[in-house]
Amino acid sequence: MQLFYNPNINEATQEFSFSKEESKHIMKVLRKSIGDVLHITNGNGFLFTAELLYLTPNKCTAQITSSTLQHKRQYKLHLAVAPTKMNDRYEWFLEKATEIGIDTITPLICDHSERKVVKLERFERILQAAMKQSLNCFMPKLNPATTFKAFMAQPKDTVTYIAHCETQDKQSLKQVIKPQTDVTLLVGPEGDFSSKEIALALQNNCIPVTLGETRLRTETAAIVACHSVAFINEL
Repeated sequence: MQLFYNPNINEATQEFSFSKEESKHIMKVLRKSIGDVLHITNGNGFLFTAELLYLTPNKCTAQITSSTLQHKRQYKLHLAVAPTKMNDRYEWFLEKATEIGIDTITPLICDHSERKVVKLERFERILQAAMKQSLNCFMPKLNPATTFKAFMAQPKDTVTYIAHCETQDKQSLKQVIKPQTDVTLLVGPEGDFSSKEIALALQNNCIPVTLGETRLRTETAAIVACHSVAFINEL
């Protein structure tokens, strides 16, 4: 099934038109014809079935024929992850986390961060593509990049964990997370969080955790955490 994304449609929508780029793809690549059925999501959990009414390379118009609401996970996962030095590694994390299941992503600028500027528009496109590829009808929320200090100052409405490499008492993430419980997890940059940041996190009631016995790259750690939370909620 080919899934399209349009954030502007809802249950009240009867007809809508695809963008020029999508219209060209529908006609030239997918070779669709008038009367063919397409599937669209608005990223808020709805899967719409639509029938093509009008078809040109510049504009395709479809009529909504039915809609269903996709089952929502019983937990919310927020990963605050430091941007990696190599941008393609962070983009890989965004793609895979969307496929596994994630609700919110915050690029976290830390003391040891080598990359402090991110391209949110490109990140959004990667999230959209991963959502469509995995047939997921929930679009993850991408927050603006924020500093570690500013993130700590924000109100916390979930249990918050920090995964770091310093030698101190830490619990395994898989042992402390509970099913159907919202989770926020912080993952640091190459070089890890600074001692100052770890101390600030502990002052703000963040729970220190380990993701395993080996040292993981930033993007690998984020995916391990994402999968661990998903796995615990499937048991």
